[in-house]
Amino acid sequence: MGTKTKQTMKNTTPAIEDTITKSKKRTRKVSEPKPQPALPVGDIEDFQFREDEVKEISTSLLKWYDVNRRDLPWRRINDSDDTDRDRKAYAVWVSEIMLQQTRVQTVINYFNRWMEKWPTVEHLAQASIEEVNEIWAGLGYYRRARFLLEGAKSIVEEGGQFPRSLNDLRKVRGIGEYTAGAIASIAFNEAVPVVDGNVIRVIARLRTISANPKDKTTVKNIWRLAGQLVDLSRPGDFNQALMELGATLCTPLNPNCSSCPISTQCNALLESKQNPSMVVTDYPAKVAKVKQRRDFSAISVVEIMEGEEGSGSKFLLVKRPEEGLLAGLWEFPSVLLNGDEADLVVRREAIDDFLKNSFGLKLNVIEREEVGEYVHIFTHIRLKMYIEHLVLRSQDLCRKKGKEEMFYKYVDMKTLGSMGLTTGVRKAYDMVQKFKQSRSSLLKDSL
Repeated sequence: MGTKTKQTMKNTTPAIEDTITKSKKRTRKVSEPKPQPALPVGDIEDFQFREDEVKEISTSLLKWYDVNRRDLPWRRINDSDDTDRDRKAYAVWVSEIMLQQTRVQTVINYFNRWMEKWPTVEHLAQASIEEVNEIWAGLGYYRRARFLLEGAKSIVEEGGQFPRSLNDLRKVRGIGEYTAGAIASIAFNEAVPVVDGNVIRVIARLRTISANPKDKTTVKNIWRLAGQLVDLSRPGDFNQALMELGATLCTPLNPNCSSCPISTQCNALLESKQNPSMVVTDYPAKVAKVKQRRDFSAISVVEIMEGEEGSGSKFLLVKRPEEGLLAGLWEFPSVLLNGDEADLVVRREAIDDFLKNSFGLKLNVIEREEVGEYVHIFTHIRLKMYIEHLVLRSQDLCRKKGKEEMFYKYVDMKTLGSMGLTTGVRKAYDMVQKFKQSRSSLLKDSL
C-alpha cells in the first residue's frame, strides 16, 4: 500500500478511534488465537479508505453482485416493479430478523410461509403471539418473533406507514442499528451502512485490522469504515453485495480469494503474498468461544387418560414466564436440576413436587417410563434433558396461587401436532411417540 498524506484524504467520515490495532509481521505462524493488545495507532489514515479506493471497491463489488447475487424471495419483492415501499420495507424487515443467527437456506421456507400468512405489517399486527410462534417454530431465538409482532403493532398504532428514515426506524421496538440500516438502505435508498459478521470480516481483511471483532469499540469503528464505502446511488445493493461477499467468498476459514472481485484492494491478501507466515484468515482476530454453561432438566410428557384405551387422552402444557429463555412459549412440565446430573429417583421427586405444588395434581399413575435423553444447544447453554412419559388418570387441575401465576392447558394429540413448539419440546414428544410405537411392536411380536 502506498504512502498517504493528509492532503490526499478528502473523505469527511469522522476519524476512527485509536483502539484498532495494525498487525505486526511475525516470524512463525501460530495456530492458537492470538492476543490482541490495545495499542495506539500511529497513523489513523492507514485504516480509512481513500476516495479512489472507495470508487474501485464500489464499482467492482456491484458489478460482481449484479451477476452473482443469489435469487432470494425477499430480493424478488424489492426488485419488483411494485411501488409500494411499505411492502418492500416489511419484506426486508422480516427477512433480516429471520436471518439473524440462521442459515439462508433455512430461512427461505419460513419467509415464504410468513409472507403468505401475513403479507403486510397490518396483517401481522392482528396476529396473536401463539400464531406467530407457530409459524416461527424451529427457527430459534423466539424473542425475535415477539419483537416482530410488537413492532408491527406499534407501527399500525402510529398510523400504519412504515418509518422512512434510519432514525425513525430505530424507534420501533426490536429494530436495532443493523436492521434499521438494512431497511433504510434497501427499501428507501438511504445511504447508510449495514454491518454484520460478514461485513466485519471483509473490512478487517481489506484493511488488515487486527483487533477483537466482538469488541464494542472495534465494531463501532468498522461501522465508520463501512459508512465510507456505501455507494450513494445504490446503497441497498452495495450493502447486500458486501454481505453476500462475506457469506459466499470471503468466508471465515476457506476464502476464495481468486474469485473475489475486490482482491486487488485487499491488504490481507497482499500481506500474505509478501510474507509466507501470514494468511488471510489471520483477520479478523480469532476470539475464544465463550464456554457453555451445562444445565440439566427433567422433562415429563404428562398424558391424562380420559377415555378407554387412551382414545380421549390429552397432554398437559405449561407456559414459560414472559421473561427469560424461551419467554412465553409452551412446553411440557420441566424442572431445572440445580446444574447437576441427577439420578432417576431425584428427577422423579422433582417432577412430582412441581406437579403437586403448581397444579395440585394427584399422581394416580397408570404408567411411567423413562424414554431417553436429549441434548439441546443454546448460544451459551448446553441443556441435557431427561425425558419421561407419565400417564395419569383423568382429574381436575387445581392451580395453586403463588408469587407467579402458572398458565397451563390440556391439548389433544391433533392440536399438539399443529402447535408451534420449540425444537426441544418437539423432540421430547417425538421420543415419547417412538417409545410407544417400539413397545407396541414388541408386544405384538411376543403374542
